[in-house]
Amino acid sequence: MSFKIISADEAASYVHHDDHVGFGGFTAAGTPKAVSQAIARKAEAEHAAGRPFRISIYTGASTSDNLDGVLARAKAVKFRTPYQSCPDSRAAINNGEISYCDVHLSELAQMLRYGFLGGIDVAIVEASSVTDDGKIYLGPGVGIAPTVCALAKKIIIELNAHNPKELAGFHDIYQPADPPRRREIPLYKPSDRIGVPYIQVEPEKIVGIVETNLSDGVKEFAPVDEVTMKIGQNVSDFLTSQLKAGLIPPEFLPLQSGVGNIANAVLGCLGENPHIPPFQMYTEVVQDAVIGLIREGRCTFASSCSLTVSDKVMQQVYSDLDFFRDKLVLRPGEISNNPELVRRMGLITINTALEADIFGNVNSTHVTGTKMMNGIGGSGDFTRNAYLSIFTCPSVAKGGKISAIVPMVSHLDHSEHSVNIIVTEWGVADLRGKAPRERAELIIENCAHPMYRPLLREYLSLRGKGHTPHCLEAAFAFHEEFMRSGDMAQTKFSVE
Repeated sequence: MSFKIISADEAASYVHHDDHVGFGGFTAAGTPKAVSQAIARKAEAEHAAGRPFRISIYTGASTSDNLDGVLARAKAVKFRTPYQSCPDSRAAINNGEISYCDVHLSELAQMLRYGFLGGIDVAIVEASSVTDDGKIYLGPGVGIAPTVCALAKKIIIELNAHNPKELAGFHDIYQPADPPRRREIPLYKPSDRIGVPYIQVEPEKIVGIVETNLSDGVKEFAPVDEVTMKIGQNVSDFLTSQLKAGLIPPEFLPLQSGVGNIANAVLGCLGENPHIPPFQMYTEVVQDAVIGLIREGRCTFASSCSLTVSDKVMQQVYSDLDFFRDKLVLRPGEISNNPELVRRMGLITINTALEADIFGNVNSTHVTGTKMMNGIGGSGDFTRNAYLSIFTCPSVAKGGKISAIVPMVSHLDHSEHSVNIIVTEWGVADLRGKAPRERAELIIENCAHPMYRPLLREYLSLRGKGHTPHCLEAAFAFHEEFMRSGDMAQTKFSVE
């Protein structure tokens, strides 16, 4: 190999105060781990010497504590986009220490290419192998790696021996042309391939390679509990009813599923449902449940941006790559989440809500409308363009002190125009073709927790006029009561 082998600390010396730094990977999968920690150490040293050091960070999605966590704690981050899930990063965003721009994941790569966010000084990507002529074969996550490598003045590669070189061939790297030269993306089913299995860069831009041997450190999901299992069963039963009614084609449609315990439970229930035929996935994240479904033949193919599976399951995949080679493909985020492709393939999309209101609007990002949780991620990319858009959530949180079904969402991410179905452990509200009052009745009766239904009915009766009968004086009474007493169930409407 002709490239210089350098230490992580030497790599960090190429990153300077006020730099724009783009990272490869998507979630913890394929996220750089060593250089980001070295940048954090550099920031701490610079701060101790009385010198400023803060950078702008661009990623494919959330990362891991090895990136977001260490840099947030080192106070090394000035700006962050498009999505994060690290507690330390979240705290710094909510206290105003980090300027955060919440962006649809499919849009960031092209926003960077368009020049809307400035240039990229340094790209840092994890690879399973690299060739002398500048072909970078990625690890288990892609994200915005192709774009930041194309734009960056300097490229640093973490060559991770934990990822086998046999991963070569699992990736399909394709970037659309920018307007006015953009054409249709010629991908018509999840298993199509339209690109090449590597990122091609100018070799002279690679300033060094840092050798590592580190796992992604993805933890196993908590066991499915009664609530998440019931949500999964409700989604599965609903889709079965749609099949039987002829509202879903008999061969079924590709699925997209968000991240987390509920998504894992939903996929598990779909896999166990004998009435649902074997299906394909076109999604942004493959989780543990999907790997099991592929082995069982229930999922015949999965297109994704990342393999976000626990370390235990990843080792199972790595030890049997020949089996998975014709059943998995990894793409850049602007392709895995591309609205054109979502609409064309007719995806059934399943995402998680923080809260939904009685008219079908969904909040995915902000607690009580002000505190950022993680970000919108890819949910908007998929929801707006889905064949059938489904949102799931437990009906209550914090032992019943928070209702996920509220009079009006405290922050709006997905409007009623994009939300087809809401599912909680209590049931399903099919909102298609329903007027606002009809939506409210369905959501209250089918999805709200029984302890909150009387309050929600009372709210609906406060103002009987208008197409969408909100009472603006009481619309946020649930949230105000929670901030006052810590228990939404204590809400008393006071309307003159």
